[in-house]
Amino acid sequence: MGRFSEAVLKYSPKFDLADLNSSQRDAVRQIYGPVLILAGAGTGKTRTVISRVAHMIDTGILPSHILAVTFTNKAANEMRERISSIVKKDQAKEITVCTFHSLCVRILRQGIDRIGYKKNFTIYTGSDQVGLVRKLIARKSAKDESLDHNLALSLIGRSKNKGVAVSEMNDSLISEIEKAYNAELKILNALDFDDLLLFAVKLLNDHEDLRSVWRDKFQFITVDEFQDTNGQQMKLIQSLVGKDQNICVVGDDDQSIYGWRGAEITNILDFERFFNEPKIIKLEQNYRSTQAILHTANSVICHNSGRREKKLWSENVANENVRIIAMADEDAESQLVVDEILEMTATEKRKYEDFAVLFRTNSQSRLFETKLREYKIPYRVIGGQSFFDRREIKDLIAYLTIIKNPDDDINLLRVINNPPRGIGAASIEIATEQSRDLGVSLSEVLQSEEYQKKLPQRSRSSVKKFIDMLEDYRSPMMASRSGFGSLFSQLVDEIDFVDYLGRTCKTDTEREQRKLNVADFLTSLRDYDSSGRKNGLQGFLDDIALQQDREDDDDGPGVNLITLHAAKGLEFPVVYLVGLEEGVLPHKRSLEEGTKEEERRLLYVGMTRAMARLTMSFCSIRVRYGEEVYCERSSFLDEMDPQYVDVFSNDELSSGPVEENDAMAYFARMKEMLEED
Repeated sequence: MGRFSEAVLKYSPKFDLADLNSSQRDAVRQIYGPVLILAGAGTGKTRTVISRVAHMIDTGILPSHILAVTFTNKAANEMRERISSIVKKDQAKEITVCTFHSLCVRILRQGIDRIGYKKNFTIYTGSDQVGLVRKLIARKSAKDESLDHNLALSLIGRSKNKGVAVSEMNDSLISEIEKAYNAELKILNALDFDDLLLFAVKLLNDHEDLRSVWRDKFQFITVDEFQDTNGQQMKLIQSLVGKDQNICVVGDDDQSIYGWRGAEITNILDFERFFNEPKIIKLEQNYRSTQAILHTANSVICHNSGRREKKLWSENVANENVRIIAMADEDAESQLVVDEILEMTATEKRKYEDFAVLFRTNSQSRLFETKLREYKIPYRVIGGQSFFDRREIKDLIAYLTIIKNPDDDINLLRVINNPPRGIGAASIEIATEQSRDLGVSLSEVLQSEEYQKKLPQRSRSSVKKFIDMLEDYRSPMMASRSGFGSLFSQLVDEIDFVDYLGRTCKTDTEREQRKLNVADFLTSLRDYDSSGRKNGLQGFLDDIALQQDREDDDDGPGVNLITLHAAKGLEFPVVYLVGLEEGVLPHKRSLEEGTKEEERRLLYVGMTRAMARLTMSFCSIRVRYGEEVYCERSSFLDEMDPQYVDVFSNDELSSGPVEENDAMAYFARMKEMLEED
C-alpha cells in the first residue's frame, strides 16, 4: 500500500488549481474552443499556460495532440522544462513545444516536394541572404550603384509577409532583384525564414490531405506572445486549427512593440473576427511590480485608443514612488545612475545584476558603458554578435552546408578558396558566369568537363582536388546518423583551417579567441552527433539556422544595458529608464509615421520591467554629431498620474539628506575602488 501511494505521488501532476488566482483558474479550465488570454506584464502567464497543458493531460487529452508555439528557442526551452517539472517525463516528451519557424520546417520536410523543392532544402539565414542579394545587386550595379542590400532585403521580406510583390511598389530595379533572388533560391534549393512560413501556409492550404494530417496531430494549439504574430503566422494558425477550434492564444496588446518587423496588432485586437465566439480571460493581477509602478504605467498606456481594456494591479506595497529626474545633460544622467548603483550595492547589498538601464536606441549605451568602465563596474550589453555569426564559425557552417547540399552556391563561394587553395578569382568568375548562363548550380559547373577545359592545369587540379575532398566526406557524413562530428574535425585538420585563421589575426588575443571558437564549435558538433538525435547533420544545421530567431542571452554578471525592445520578457529589481525626450522616446520617426501608440507601448514595456524601483530621466541638453542640442521632455511624462510620482531636478536629488550609516557604507565602497587602482 505504501509503495502504491508513493507511485501515485510520483506521477501525479505537480500543480494545484488552488495555487492559482481565480482568473488563472478560469484560463486553465477553459480547454475547448477558442480562448484569448489577455496576460498583462508579470501576471503569471507562463505558469498559467503550463498549468493549462498539465490540466489537459489530467483530463485525458493525449500529450501528442498538444502543440505549444513560441517565438524564440529560449522561450520554447523554458516552457518545455517547466512542463517537464509538472507532468510525467514520457508525457512531456510527446508534447510539441517549438517556434513558428521550427514548426514550419517540420511541415515542409514532409511535403515540400509537392511544391517543387527537394526535402533536403537549405535554410538561408540573414548573412546568407545578404551574400545572395549583394551578388545580385553587383550584376546590376551599372543601373544603380547606390542600391542598399538591407533595403532590398527589407522590401523582399515585407512583400512575402504581406503577399504584395515589390513590383507593385513601382520600383523596377528592386523588383528585378526580388525576382532574381527568389529564382536563385529555387535553383539553390534554399528557403529564407520568410519562405518557411509562406511555403508552409501554401502547402497546408493547397493540399487538404496534408492539412488533415497536421490537424489530426495537433488538436489542441497554444500560441504564446500572440500580439507579436504577423499575417503569415496568423494564416498558419488558421490552417492548423481544426473544426473544433481548440486554439488558445496568450498575449498582451499593450506589449505589442514589433510593428516595425511585421507584427500585426489587429490579430489580437480582432481575434473574434478569426475565430467564433472566443472565451476572453484577463490576467490582471501582477506579481512582479509594486502598485506605484503599475498605477503609473497604467496611467500612460490608457492614452492608447487601439487597445483592449485592462488594468494591472498588485498586492505589493510600494516602498517608494516612481521618480522622474530632470538632468542638465547626458553626462549628469549617466553619473547619477552610476552613483546610485554604487550606493545601493554598498548600503543595500544589491548585486550588479539587479540593475538595468533601459534606452530607446543602441547609441545611448555608449556614455553608460564609459562611465561604468571608469568606476570598474561590470556590465553587459544585452545583444551583440551571436557565436554562430562569427566569421570563422560561419566558414565552418558553410563547409557543412555544402556537404549536405552541394547546390548551395552562396556557401560554396564562401569556402571555395577559404583557406586559399589555388582557385583564383578568374576561375571563380568563369564558373559563376557559366552557372548563370546554364541555370545550374556552381557545383555542377565545377564538375563539368566544359568548365575544366577553360582552366589552366594548376587551377584545374585545385578545383578537382576541392571537389573530390568534399565528395570524400559527403558520402560517409550523410550516410549515417552518427560519426559526422569526428569526420568533420578531420576535414578541418586536413585544410589547416586553424593555422590559416592564425595567420589572418592581428593580435595574439584574437588568434587565441578564434582558435577557441573553432574548438567550441567542433565540440558542439560532436556532442550533437553523440546525442543520438534522429536527423544527423541535417538536424544539426536546421537547429543552427533556427537559432537565428532566438533572443541573445548573456548570463554573465553585471549591470544590464539594454534597449527597450530587447527588454521585453525580462525583469529587474531596479530600473533606470533614460532619455525620455521628444524625438528619442517617442522616437522622431514615430512622430513622422504616426506610430506614437507603439512608442507608448514601448515605454509601458520598459516601466513594467521594474520590480521595486523605477527611475525615469530626461536631459535638457544632449550632444549630437558633436553639437549641443536642447531637448524637450517627453510628452509621455505629462500623461502620468502624479499620485505615485516624485519629480526632482538632479541638483535637488543630490542635495537631499543621506542617512549616516548609508553615507559611511558608500564612502567605504569608494575607498575600496580607489585602492584597486
